[in-house]
Amino acid sequence: MIYGMYLSASGVVANSYRQDVIANNLANAETNGFKRDLPMFRQRLTEAQQRRLSGGGGGNTNAMLEALGGGLLATRTAVDSSQGELEPTHNEKDLAIEGQGYFAVRDAAGNVKLTRDGRFMVDAQGQLSVANGRGERVLDAKGKPIFIDGRLPLGIDQDGSITQAGRTVGQVGVFDVPDRSRLTKSGGTMLSYPGLTSDTGPLAAATAATVRSGFIERANVDPTTELTALMDAQRQLEANANMIRYQDQTLAKLVNEVGKIA
Repeated sequence: MIYGMYLSASGVVANSYRQDVIANNLANAETNGFKRDLPMFRQRLTEAQQRRLSGGGGGNTNAMLEALGGGLLATRTAVDSSQGELEPTHNEKDLAIEGQGYFAVRDAAGNVKLTRDGRFMVDAQGQLSVANGRGERVLDAKGKPIFIDGRLPLGIDQDGSITQAGRTVGQVGVFDVPDRSRLTKSGGTMLSYPGLTSDTGPLAAATAATVRSGFIERANVDPTTELTALMDAQRQLEANANMIRYQDQTLAKLVNEVGKIA
């Protein structure tokens, strides 16, 4: 009976975590460049199975309880890198990536981050920056800042090349990572990748990606799908919570009533 309560408790914790992830996706459904999070789970091993794997022997166990398993265990959240819908803005500094790839930016601390948020502007120093108020500078294909004359109109081609007054003044870098499963969120729409600090060393050019000027990429969150998943998580959480209550009531009867008869 106690073992069943542990299994139900793990279901409550896992579905509470799932609820939080889905709620965050819904909260960012209108955030440009946002990539939805995927709650990930795995089967938890029983105590005896864990001891056997660690070489400590199986110890005392029960075949029936072993067949029930160890419950559900939440693991690291994954990032869904699928394409979001492109929305026209008619602002030539707004860029969207069609296909797989990321813009690289350098933050105020000198760290390089990745993003799909292409709302760009020219700052007071004449550098192309992300228009989010945090001052992240957009990097070119060589990992260098991009300087633009804010007094002149500009055009941006599908390969990211920037032209002003009939000449090329820079190229917005579009990069890809060797393993997208290792991307982690670092605040806002920024993504971090292992080994990516002050330069773009681990990155490769995203040759199959197309840069669309005058567009922004919306979040790849479908509110209908997320709401359905949220209701499912709530039902599963309630079912596990009810199982804990039922088992607690059964234990109370066992102790208070059966014990008296004995």
